[in-house]
Amino acid sequence: MDLIRHLECFVAVAEESHFGRAAARLGMAQPPLSQRIQRLERELEVRLFDRTSRQVAITKAGLLLLPEARELLARSEALRAAARRIRDGESGLLRAGLPPDIAGDTVAALLTGFQDRRSGVELELHELSTTDQLARFAAHELDVGLIHHPCDVTGLELGPVLRRELGVLLPRDAEAAGLAEVPLSALAGSDLILFQRAGAPVLYDDLLTTCARGGYTPPAVRHGQGVSFVRGLVLSVGAVAFSPRDAQAADPDADLVWRPLAGAPLAWRHSVAWPRGHGDTAVRAFADAATHALRTTADARPDTPTRPMRLRPASEYWL
Repeated sequence: MDLIRHLECFVAVAEESHFGRAAARLGMAQPPLSQRIQRLERELEVRLFDRTSRQVAITKAGLLLLPEARELLARSEALRAAARRIRDGESGLLRAGLPPDIAGDTVAALLTGFQDRRSGVELELHELSTTDQLARFAAHELDVGLIHHPCDVTGLELGPVLRRELGVLLPRDAEAAGLAEVPLSALAGSDLILFQRAGAPVLYDDLLTTCARGGYTPPAVRHGQGVSFVRGLVLSVGAVAFSPRDAQAADPDADLVWRPLAGAPLAWRHSVAWPRGHGDTAVRAFADAATHALRTTADARPDTPTRPMRLRPASEYWL
């Protein structure tokens, strides 16, 4: 028995005190309505209405059960409404990933923008490399993320690709620090500090290839991710590191300087990604918020690549 529908019929008859008016209100014929009331009475084993040829009157049992019926109908509607919001991405939990190099101002702007767009959704944010995000997408453990390009995007949908120009962080007493713009070739002889290759293998290789084409092949590549750790390495071993300007906006170290690279040969390329076919309104809200945050706080711009991005099969990320 469809209990909810039968209770709707019971409440309508009780409030209208007339089968004909109740049937019209429910958009159904009177005989099926009468049959539903009779079946509900049999199911509950109580008489709900006293019927005569001229009128219908609710019984004492019906009066006692009417508030319970109304409460069940209200809870049923609340359940349906919650299910609709979850289906449409308007409530529930959204699992999202951000790479470690995103600055705090950008994260704050993203969170504010997302809550303004989808205040009913709980955002579970994780700091994850591109490789880790791809692995979690494959395991159905991540709903949306901000990834670095180039990478294997098979099975994913993407938001717009944005470009953040990279400059170089170097010791103030380095010869190249006196230049307004630093050619890659001017970094020759300096070790390079980079993120671990496992975090984004294709990007890592692509960056070193671009450096070599520009006349810079570092004698050694040292690995570091955290801002303080990277600064310490630059100061202690005379190495250099690439970073966007927004990551160095407030440099407390007088012994470090940030300079743009001549010709802007290097950049981080980002886009929001999510599993194909799963771009609900919450995912779209995250994509919009992330894109807006990057453009307003990190000077990111739409990417216009001069050469195709190189991709590798996803299987290589887990080797």
